[in-house]
Amino acid sequence: MNILILGTAYPLRGGIAHYNALLYSHLKERHNVSLVSFKRQYPKIFFPGKTQKEQGDPGVPVASEQLIDSINPINWIHVGLKLRKRNADVVIFKYWLPFFGPCLGTICAFIKWRRTTRVLAICDNVIPHERRPGDVVFTNYAFHFVDAFIVQSDTVEQDLLSLIVRPRYKKVPHPVYEIFGRKIPKEEARRRLNVGDEKVILFFGYIRAYKGLHVLIDAMKIVKQSLRVKLLVVGEFYDDEENYRWHISDAQVRDVIDVVSDYVPNEKVGEYFSAADGVVLPYLSATQSGIAQIAYNFDKPVIATNVGGLAEVVADGVSGIIVPPNNPQSLAAAIQKFYSENLETKFSAGAAEEKKKYSWDAMVKAIEQLTMNNNQ
Repeated sequence: MNILILGTAYPLRGGIAHYNALLYSHLKERHNVSLVSFKRQYPKIFFPGKTQKEQGDPGVPVASEQLIDSINPINWIHVGLKLRKRNADVVIFKYWLPFFGPCLGTICAFIKWRRTTRVLAICDNVIPHERRPGDVVFTNYAFHFVDAFIVQSDTVEQDLLSLIVRPRYKKVPHPVYEIFGRKIPKEEARRRLNVGDEKVILFFGYIRAYKGLHVLIDAMKIVKQSLRVKLLVVGEFYDDEENYRWHISDAQVRDVIDVVSDYVPNEKVGEYFSAADGVVLPYLSATQSGIAQIAYNFDKPVIATNVGGLAEVVADGVSGIIVPPNNPQSLAAAIQKFYSENLETKFSAGAAEEKKKYSWDAMVKAIEQLTMNNNQ
């Protein structure tokens, strides 16, 4: 098939760019694939981070064209007409924010005009974590031009069914992020990061309110009373950083929490995961989490809350521990149990086994089934 992927790609940064790079590389093994990215993804005024560009290695090299301006309707028409001439069999886009609904919907409308091209949306979210006016309208507009969907968790499946009558779709779990390489020995990773020989857990990724870092800070105050554990908080703050630092100080846990307040280049990600005993996802809400799939890539146990699709990925008692959300006491008890019962080896083996379920081959086959056989 001749496949066109629309979406974020290097040199733009972040999980969607990583995902698209891996999707591109795995589809390209069996199909002709091209990738068209943004020349402007977000207006600077709307972007909470320091930069939209990747500062390091691309991880998985991809050839992409930067054509799309997310806020210019004239550009959408021009891009749609240009891409229409390529006669793609399939157009694929990741859908994670309604902000992109008008842009992607319009481009796909022109690509499909008087063509047999099929459009497939891979849905990270249908309804976003942080809702805004216009979300449903923008999503309905984009989905009007979609022929088939892939959802990656039960929560997203339910959201899709609440919005679209009898959609053509498959549920395929979020594949493992292979883009960050293989794990390195823990001692070597800690030496590179100047982390001591101690118990270390990791909170990783963009820091936003729904990810529950404030709950983890409160849990660390409880853990500290009986156990010496270092928490590494690694990621760029999309919330007020000073509020979190004040919270850390007020909870008297500055001595057990180290904060690396920055976006981590691709080539450094593996060091943080390799250095940790396990990863903590104290989310208040979620659909799924790419962080869990990074943890599995490095065979790392995950302690996560029972929200969205996290409990579908983290096998309680096998590859990690599932706890109720917004409950510092339960989260602290899980961390204490993880160490007091020496569960790292058991859960690491469980993570290595569980990650076999999350292959890119399964994603590619689902795409083929949805787009090559209309009777599927």
